[in-house]
Amino acid sequence: MKNNMKLLNKKVLVVGAGISGIGAVESLSRAGAEPVLYDENEKLVKEEVAAKLSDSCKKEVIIGRLPEEIKESTELVVLSPGVPVDSEFVEEFRKQGIKIWGEIELAYELGQGRVIAITGTNGKTTTTSLVGEIMRTHYKDVCVVGNIGNPYTLTAPDSKEDTVTVAEISSFQLETIEAFHPAVSAILNITPDHLNRHHTMENYTAVKESITLNQTKSDVCVLNYDNEYTRRFGERCPARVIYFSSSHKLEEGLYLDGEDIYQAHVGKTDKLMNIHEMNLVGMCNVENVMAAIAIAESMDVPMDKIIDTVKDFKAVEHRIEYVATKGGVDYYNDSKGTNPDAAIQGIKAMSKPTILIGGGYDKQSEYDEWIEAFDGKVKCFVLIGQTREKIAECARKHGIENIIFADSFREAFDVCVENAESGDAVLLSPACASWGMFPNYEVRGRMFKEFVNELD
Repeated sequence: MKNNMKLLNKKVLVVGAGISGIGAVESLSRAGAEPVLYDENEKLVKEEVAAKLSDSCKKEVIIGRLPEEIKESTELVVLSPGVPVDSEFVEEFRKQGIKIWGEIELAYELGQGRVIAITGTNGKTTTTSLVGEIMRTHYKDVCVVGNIGNPYTLTAPDSKEDTVTVAEISSFQLETIEAFHPAVSAILNITPDHLNRHHTMENYTAVKESITLNQTKSDVCVLNYDNEYTRRFGERCPARVIYFSSSHKLEEGLYLDGEDIYQAHVGKTDKLMNIHEMNLVGMCNVENVMAAIAIAESMDVPMDKIIDTVKDFKAVEHRIEYVATKGGVDYYNDSKGTNPDAAIQGIKAMSKPTILIGGGYDKQSEYDEWIEAFDGKVKCFVLIGQTREKIAECARKHGIENIIFADSFREAFDVCVENAESGDAVLLSPACASWGMFPNYEVRGRMFKEFVNELD
């Protein structure tokens, strides 16, 4: 471990009793700290939360109101990603001069080896998973962690100097970094999202860019040339920049020309592969693949290993995931399309008349660009959740008339089945978060797949 002595006997308040908080407490306990796991949600049962922690872990769990004596004795606060950094609760500690870390900063302090850090509004999970698979072809000790579902804090204490950690990192996790220093970073794209948390596009963009905070020209940052925000950031990025593009021939970097991916470097251009050799569908995945190739080559993985892995790689669950064909109708699960830009990629990947399920929790998004991307493909638009009226109003403004409201997810699915004919596609790509109806997008996507698989 890198910095155990920093945490030895330190009284640390871990805020949030989800998977990230549990991982943080386990790792802090191993590092010799004295963690307290706290969650204000009074509906949680203290004994059930404590049972998630290992027997060897120092256990102090507090649910509901935080006692003053705990506040006064706290020397470090570790926030789970879902806890807003500007909340009154967090500000109280900040005013006292107490450090506020997130899971990523804590894990980095505990870990060793090299880190690949991948962020962006969309494409993170697919790119992180693919990069992890590529790394495993060349390195013995590879961990794939972060927002992808495997807490970084759980793997960091066991990492060694030769460990390669591939981390999917959200904007929420980047808000609290200090020393975090990836060898290779990537910002896949930046489009409006989470503005209910970050308030302005400027704040959101700055948080994404902070993934390079401690990088230098001896490090690499992979950026999307076609995205206005990331292209502009490349001009002032502290790391060495490698661009990728699906619409421009680059003199340096990776780009798509027709149906082939090329690499241009120091005046030489090489064709790497044809996109039809991939199992992944959609232009978004072509971009994810180019980013993954750039990241992997920056980590000295031979190009033949990279391309072979890309060709074998299957779609990540819930991201334009083909489920089944029932009665001549193709069903696709794109539950991870939790914002309009992600959902644009979902509908763009469809080549048949499509019945589309949209709607969910309101993140203050605008839907015009998503609906403009329908391009005549959507024959029936089924809307659910908090945003259904807002989306319907926007859709009508763009000439979409066949709109059906459903009061439950089951009802929405049944409506799709009733309206689908052989040769159509049914696509779950909500452009909204799942909260309010589901705990997360994974539960929403798995329920959709269950419904599909129940069909004759």
